[in-house]
Amino acid sequence: MAKTKVDSVVSPATNIRTPAIGRIPIRNLSPQQPENRWPAKSFVGEVVPFTATVFREGHDLIGVQLLLRDPSGVEQVHRMIPLGAGTDGWTVDAQLTSPGTWTWRIRAFTDDWHTWQHNAELKIPAGVDVDLMFTMADQLLARAGSRKIFTNARQSLKDSTVTPEVKLAAVTSPAIVAAIDAKPLASLETFSETMPLRVERARAAVGSWYEFFPRSEGAKQAKDGSWVSGTFRTAAKRLPGVAAMGFDVLYLPPIHPIGVTNRKGPNNTLNAGPQDPGSPWAIGAASGGHDAIHPDLGTVKDFAFFMGAAKKVGLEVGIDLALQCSPDHPWVTEHPEWFTTLPDGTIAYAENPPKKYQDIYPVNFDNDPEGIRVEVLRIVEYWISLGVHIFRVDNPHTKPLAFWEWLLGVIYERHPQVVLLAEAFTRPAMMQSLAGAGFQQSYTYFTWRNTKLELETYFKEISKQSADYFRPNFFVNTPDILTEYLQFGGRGAYKVRAALAATASPSWGMYAGYELIENVARPGSEENIDNEKYQFKRRDWANADESGVSLSPYITRLNLIRAAHPSLRQLRNLDVQWTDDESIIAYSKYLAAEFTGTGSPDGLIIVANLDSHAVRETTVHVDLTKLGLPADAQFEVIDLITGDTFTWGRDNYVRLDPFTQPVHILRVAYPKGI
Repeated sequence: MAKTKVDSVVSPATNIRTPAIGRIPIRNLSPQQPENRWPAKSFVGEVVPFTATVFREGHDLIGVQLLLRDPSGVEQVHRMIPLGAGTDGWTVDAQLTSPGTWTWRIRAFTDDWHTWQHNAELKIPAGVDVDLMFTMADQLLARAGSRKIFTNARQSLKDSTVTPEVKLAAVTSPAIVAAIDAKPLASLETFSETMPLRVERARAAVGSWYEFFPRSEGAKQAKDGSWVSGTFRTAAKRLPGVAAMGFDVLYLPPIHPIGVTNRKGPNNTLNAGPQDPGSPWAIGAASGGHDAIHPDLGTVKDFAFFMGAAKKVGLEVGIDLALQCSPDHPWVTEHPEWFTTLPDGTIAYAENPPKKYQDIYPVNFDNDPEGIRVEVLRIVEYWISLGVHIFRVDNPHTKPLAFWEWLLGVIYERHPQVVLLAEAFTRPAMMQSLAGAGFQQSYTYFTWRNTKLELETYFKEISKQSADYFRPNFFVNTPDILTEYLQFGGRGAYKVRAALAATASPSWGMYAGYELIENVARPGSEENIDNEKYQFKRRDWANADESGVSLSPYITRLNLIRAAHPSLRQLRNLDVQWTDDESIIAYSKYLAAEFTGTGSPDGLIIVANLDSHAVRETTVHVDLTKLGLPADAQFEVIDLITGDTFTWGRDNYVRLDPFTQPVHILRVAYPKGI
């Protein structure tokens, strides 16, 4: 929806320029995207702070309202409150409850009643303009209507037996003020432009993701070292275990045929053997391309079985959309114009210096852009027809933004339930623009934000600065990413990163093996050694769980906490708190009672020791107003990991041991009446 813009114009009759600003200035509307090029985004259940800068000349008081219209056309009116003295900022929180395009605008007006009341409470006790002030009150009450509460108040103004102070108290009683506030006495009414807000299904922002390679689940190795691939049928046996950990989205790397030409061997070597399965991202072979299933995994019927098995245990399946080809992809012969041909006649393969991907040809989107668009849309809609409504998009930053704007727009128009996750670890402008153009979720820099300062800065960015359009998914690891923090941090580091991801972002994810503390990197890289991208990998899940090696009980606990606490399913409500230690981070999440659905507020305080090698002690200083509490309150907190109970207030001693308990997730036990 286009933005309604007021331009300064010249009247031909008077030759006088009409101002672009309204009678009462309304500026700095939020939420909106930078430049308002695309609609701001939200999701079902999100609590959104609507803000504006509103002011007028002089000393008269103003009122400000949010007029919020849902997709069915029903309008809600929310009274806005000042952000702070002297800021001229106004705000109100509203919860979006249904998908579709919402619209909103700001109504500003001179608040005639409160202007009078403010003046009367100064003048009448001082004996200034007493009769005049009461005459004005009578006129305002007449405007308010004929309800008994107003007619009685007007009658009290005529009582000559009482003092002016008694009259003033009678006509400014809380009941009268509340009745007038329900329908303010307004003048100089001014409206802002109408703003769009795209509200998508909750999964567009909220979810616990788990990634595994279906070919590894059920794969068998013979005595001679050869492998038999797992299939969709064998992989389905792993689904109950994933669901039992509390995950609700299962992401599969590409499931298409894999090319043979320049196939990569173990650990990204160039000498693949006949038994090496190759990288799933080298898509395309004689058996088909992006609309085909790798023969080793099964058939379309087997895929449907897998999808059904996932649905039965509460998992939604997402697949990879990687718009690239192996040299054996049918596109290479059918559409050679879709690639970049070098001066020597060869097709350019993919590079990300110093990395080289000799097994992949990137598509050149400037060659036959219309043909490429038609084909990509066909592929996406084919998988949608098979029940896939989530796509993790590989390297979208290497394709034109205009292409994504087009594709995402068409998909949203035709299939608004579809969620696309941008795997774009690149410069901020591109990452943010991909999100702005329509990607529902984005991989983030969280993976590489490990110090207290880095995390605090990034948490503020994703929860406040870019929340109108950028929805983060905090993956703790991927097949490509094993950070030094995880390589050398041990079990405590794995707990900390999972807890941070699961509590700081409404969406988080992990790649299989994280729960087994797979922390050995290929020398000189940030990837696991014997990387699953290039070979089969068998994991003994049952033995790991029985022996206590696995972190799956801890992961399960985190996802149970997420499910039980609606504040963790919000993005904009993260507030960084202060600690005295450079390695202990603290932040809170809060949701007011009116938005939780339980009638009670939901507040959590998360405290984590980022030093995975030493015990740390510090004082945590909490701004309790961020949790809906008085600034000097005393209250109980319950550690949702251990069950321990503590008495907390503004300043609190904390000791965290990375080897036993590196993280507190503290639930605030709210006193009655709050």
